Amino acid sequence: LRILLHICAFSLYSAKFASSLIQSDTNEKSRSPSLKIPKNDGKSEKILIESSPLEKKSLEFRGGSKAGEIVPSFSSPKRNFLSHFLNVEAHEFPKFMTMAVMMFSIIYIFTLTRDTKDTLVVTNCGAESIAFLKVYGVVPAAALFMLMYNFCSNHVSSRLLFHMTILPFFLFYGVFGLVLYPLRDRLHHPGGALKAEDHPLAYLINCGRFWMFSLYYIVSELWGSAGIPLLFWTCANEVTPIKQAKRFYIGFGLLGNLAPVASGLTMVYVAKKSKLFNSSSNEMAFANSIKVLTLVLLGAGVITVALYEYVHKLYQKELKDDPLSEHATLARQPKEKMGLLESFKFLSKSKYLGHIGLMVLSYGLCMEFTELMWKAIVRKAFSEKNEYMAFMGRYSQTVGYATTMVMLLGTQLVHRFGWELGALMTPLMMGLLAIPFFCYTIFGNVEASRAALMKAVYIGAVQNILSKATKYALFDPTKEMAYIPLDQASKVKGKAAIDVLGARLGKSMGAFAQQAIVLLSGSVINGAPSLAVLFVLVIGMWSSNVVSLGREFRQKNRGGQQRREVKG
Repeated sequence: LRILLHICAFSLYSAKFASSLIQSDTNEKSRSPSLKIPKNDGKSEKILIESSPLEKKSLEFRGGSKAGEIVPSFSSPKRNFLSHFLNVEAHEFPKFMTMAVMMFSIIYIFTLTRDTKDTLVVTNCGAESIAFLKVYGVVPAAALFMLMYNFCSNHVSSRLLFHMTILPFFLFYGVFGLVLYPLRDRLHHPGGALKAEDHPLAYLINCGRFWMFSLYYIVSELWGSAGIPLLFWTCANEVTPIKQAKRFYIGFGLLGNLAPVASGLTMVYVAKKSKLFNSSSNEMAFANSIKVLTLVLLGAGVITVALYEYVHKLYQKELKDDPLSEHATLARQPKEKMGLLESFKFLSKSKYLGHIGLMVLSYGLCMEFTELMWKAIVRKAFSEKNEYMAFMGRYSQTVGYATTMVMLLGTQLVHRFGWELGALMTPLMMGLLAIPFFCYTIFGNVEASRAALMKAVYIGAVQNILSKATKYALFDPTKEMAYIPLDQASKVKGKAAIDVLGARLGKSMGAFAQQAIVLLSGSVINGAPSLAVLFVLVIGMWSSNVVSLGREFRQKNRGGQQRREVKG
């Protein structure tokens, strides 16, 4: 509750601060600069002009009088620190902060549900069960979600589609945390979890025995695909003109990716307090943690919906104030409606989109090969649920810090050295970080020594944290940049298919491979040598694909630049 109050206070303070900035900007604009224009008769007159802080301070006039060159002289309004840092003008702050806090809220919910689902499944069913859930649960659910979303997008407005998409998620989370989880002992199989030696398919059977936790895992995986990729970015692309998007989107990432820090602090605090007030029973402490986190999650959902409605009010005001703008014209154009089958037929013809899809597929495979094995090691080190949840909370908190730092460095890297090096940094970083993790897991005797087990936990934590930070800071921006040279139809249809189904396909292929390894070796830790070989092969394929995509990316950019020069 305290965190929710802080979020609300932050939103109100941002709006109040933006209003003061607007007033300050208005006062500055009231002192309009003037140009002294010499005439042929030797006299001069003053012409008032309007200028924004972001306009160039040098003007060029052609076809002037013969009296001489016209030289403007004026002083531009001063910009405050936040305007310089975020590159946002004062009158844009309400819209920018609303969208940034909305992104923060969605990522905050995603991080809470991600850590909770891992705690529920790993501590009850075993980390190896995740491989079965992703193949037989998440992939069919994602395909069904895409069919329903595509159908609804062709028949309802974007605002109604947003509410129809987000409402079922929070209804489920509310029912699960406040109704189903307290009845878990009555609804689950009384026999409890099976061990690997009890049955060859013990981990798959455990998914059925703990069906509520499996369902929570599947829904939370869908939220990861629907929250930011579909709900937020669809809203952002709809209400943000191109001239604002070039400046806003970097700021969204910087502020939004602080959400894992807040989420991690929340989980650590809740787990600690629940343990303190229920020291006699670990199960009761964890049950109270679930209730509190559910209430926090629902509160963040209400904030998300309220911010969505508010940013649309700001957007409608912009359209009313400037009905002839390019964004207003696009908003009035009818949208092309295409079924799912037609979209995939269109995508199959593009080699360029195939390269982007292979990037997403490779990342999903590599993360699946390392993350699941690391979670199995963490499960051995932290067997008690509240301890596991607190550790994952600290992990998410560190991911947020690392992402912010890498994002600040990554923007300079892409700007100075180009797209290709920025895109290559993710597979190179993940490959280098995975070497000590696989070596220590294979040769470190983690099964027999507690000290070796804890070292493997923290080596894997560093590998996963920096891999995710590099993904958020470099992989995602370079992937989005790869869509820029494409035509509008390829951007819309390609992004929808690649971001939702492409990512799921990569994770499901990795899960299939791990299922086979688990069935043959008994556990994912015993199968670490096989996973290491597959990991190296995927890293090589990924890097080669980035080089090919970079070559086509440069060609398309040169072609677009030549067309603009000819058109100019």
